[in-house]
Amino acid sequence: MKNLNMLALIALILAFCSCSQEQEVNTAALDVQTIGGYVQKGPFLNGTSITFSELSEEFVPTGKNFSTQINDNKGSFELLNLTLVSPYVELEANGFYYNEVKNENSAAQLTLYALSDLTDKSSLNVNVLTHLERNRVKHLIANGLSFSEAKSQSQREILSLFEIDKQNVVNSELLDITKQGDDNAILLAVSVILQGHLSVSELSELLANISTDIREDGLLNNPALGSMLINNAKYLNLENIRQHLENRYEALEMDVSIPDFEGYVNAFIENTDFVLTRHIEYPAAGQYGLNILDREKTQYAAGDYSMKAVLPEGTNLKVKISGDNWVYPAMQNNTGWDYSEWNATEKSRLFTSVKTGEIDFEIRFQYKENSGASQGDTINPPSGNTDLNKVNLFVYENGTPEPTWTKEITITP
Repeated sequence: MKNLNMLALIALILAFCSCSQEQEVNTAALDVQTIGGYVQKGPFLNGTSITFSELSEEFVPTGKNFSTQINDNKGSFELLNLTLVSPYVELEANGFYYNEVKNENSAAQLTLYALSDLTDKSSLNVNVLTHLERNRVKHLIANGLSFSEAKSQSQREILSLFEIDKQNVVNSELLDITKQGDDNAILLAVSVILQGHLSVSELSELLANISTDIREDGLLNNPALGSMLINNAKYLNLENIRQHLENRYEALEMDVSIPDFEGYVNAFIENTDFVLTRHIEYPAAGQYGLNILDREKTQYAAGDYSMKAVLPEGTNLKVKISGDNWVYPAMQNNTGWDYSEWNATEKSRLFTSVKTGEIDFEIRFQYKENSGASQGDTINPPSGNTDLNKVNLFVYENGTPEPTWTKEITITP
């Protein structure tokens, strides 16, 4: 009996040692010779700081951190000879970046994050998708999903916000805006939609608010955030963005191929249920009187008026005024409007916005019993138009080839 007990004890000790060895194998050091990649909004700039933190299987920081920085304007970074216990890591990048919408370097620093499993990886990237999915991934892991399951689910949920339903998109930290392919095009489309014409602080706030909103259910429940996305997308000049990026990378002597992101941006604009809230506004009055662009008013007495609009950044406006009984004071400076030569055939002149924000121009309506010459302080040639007291407006918003809306104005004495 004693021998049997001794044998059982020996077996127990051997089993314990075996488990200990297995545990030791599971937590054995992970030697990473090289890990690198790109930080991209547009590309982050030289001097951007990179903090590389190891996470446990529960995605809690282990306290093991590594630091480096970007040493060029391509957004590239590299870390060498890392010894880790866990394959899970979090990257934090903080720095200035090239704004592909405005074609300029950012005025302030932006922070982006990425989560990754380094198993069988030698490179990973940091971008807006890795940043947006971070909080959602951690929440899903805390509720029982594996890392790979959480990554896949959070990515699908985020892409659905942008009306993208594509199967088997590669992990966000492997995407690159300088390479061809639908997956890379998706990253660039999402990146430019988020950027819009926002300042860095506005972009940072938008990213933070979306991350918080989607954390628990993967849905964007705040309609104001959805409106910001469609507002941003609506007024992007996609052709210019492509040219900006191509020129930027050419200046960096990089041979890149910008993916076809435009289709994804346009699909978002066409299909989203988010409500556009930023429109060109036409106030009832301006500096010089009632506004002739007020869409509700069609009758004006002879006198001085404003042609005023308030343009959100990224928008533009053209207004063609046709008729014989309007003029304008010759000396007007810093109005925000430029104008064409008089078109004698159409009896019209085309006014084009040259800045965003408030733009205003003085217009003078004249009531005429018959045709006559312009007065000394005004510019507008006479003609033989028989409908003397009608003025027609043709308004073209954001480069539309056909008028967005028109209005016929009647002039009274």
